[in-house]
Amino acid sequence: MDVPFWVWALTIGLIVGMLVFDLVGHVRTPHAPTLRESAIWSSVYVAIAIVFGLLIFWFYGAQFGGEYFAGYITEKSLSIDNLFVFVLIMASFSVPRELQQKVLLYGITFALILRTVFILIGAAAIENFSWVFYLFGAILIYTAWAQARSGGHGEEEDFTENILLRGARRVFPTTDEYHSDKMAVRIDGKRYITPLAIALIAIGSADILFAVDSIPAIFGLTQETYLVFAANAFSLLGLRQLFFLIDGLLDRLVYLSYGLAVILGFIGVKLVIHALHTNELGFINGGEHVTVIPEIPTWLSLSVILVTLLVTTVASLAKNRRDRAEHVAPAGSGEVRDGTRAEAPAQPRPAAEGGTSPGRDAGPAVAPTEDEPLHR
Repeated sequence: MDVPFWVWALTIGLIVGMLVFDLVGHVRTPHAPTLRESAIWSSVYVAIAIVFGLLIFWFYGAQFGGEYFAGYITEKSLSIDNLFVFVLIMASFSVPRELQQKVLLYGITFALILRTVFILIGAAAIENFSWVFYLFGAILIYTAWAQARSGGHGEEEDFTENILLRGARRVFPTTDEYHSDKMAVRIDGKRYITPLAIALIAIGSADILFAVDSIPAIFGLTQETYLVFAANAFSLLGLRQLFFLIDGLLDRLVYLSYGLAVILGFIGVKLVIHALHTNELGFINGGEHVTVIPEIPTWLSLSVILVTLLVTTVASLAKNRRDRAEHVAPAGSGEVRDGTRAEAPAQPRPAAEGGTSPGRDAGPAVAPTEDEPLHR
């Protein structure tokens, strides 16, 4: 895939422009985004990524277009899984709702820079050392095993500070309270960093770990550096809006870890097969290529990814529906008839206890509108 310099420059310019637009247009003024705002902008970023993929189809053919979409969907799925950690970080540091956008955008920008560096290093390693595919494959297979073993994300999970975060706390004095959206403040002539800066360091350090499985996964689907970069960039852009759109639904995706384990394991096997086809290690088949097992085509990779995500989502929602039904069923005091439970009429509470008197109409409950800020 021959990508001229001006295409690289245009793509990077588009990505930087979108980040600047996010900063100036949305994050500069702290506010808690509404459901409507999050849904609209999340859809816009997904639409941009799809249009980009269609352009790849148009100018470079179905092979590279399929590789881009397979990489984008995989990276987007891994990014959704990363949101679980972001939720834990926000809760652990009690980041105010209106400041969470700034932390997320800065964290995403750092992740994009970091992954670009990793992509360039990975591309150089692949070009010079074919055995790197064995290493990438082993990383993904191990990560898949760890994902499956974790069994999803339970409510009992808590965020554990890593060595980088603990070191930052020891080096920099930190205030106990937030100071608007400031990262550092001066108190009595001494400079302190705020909990907002600590939360940003936490997300940035988490991004380093996320890249360990993200970069090998995308290289398992395409070895084109341009597509690897674009798929990563477009999967990260819009992640801020997606966080506010689905953070209340994340707990319902109980089987997401299993689905990602299947995808990562599949890509890991695909990488090992590709490594065997390009084998140059003397202790494997005398340094000769091993082509007994055919390589996995792009269309099959894309199909496995889509079907796995579909099954994972449907199974998660079905389990949540069953759990809610089992939780609600014992609450009724009526008996079950023809598959339905006849509920006993609710008894009004005395007005002194915060209820309504028998002769007084309380009126309908008012549900929050879609323009009100979201709260978990």
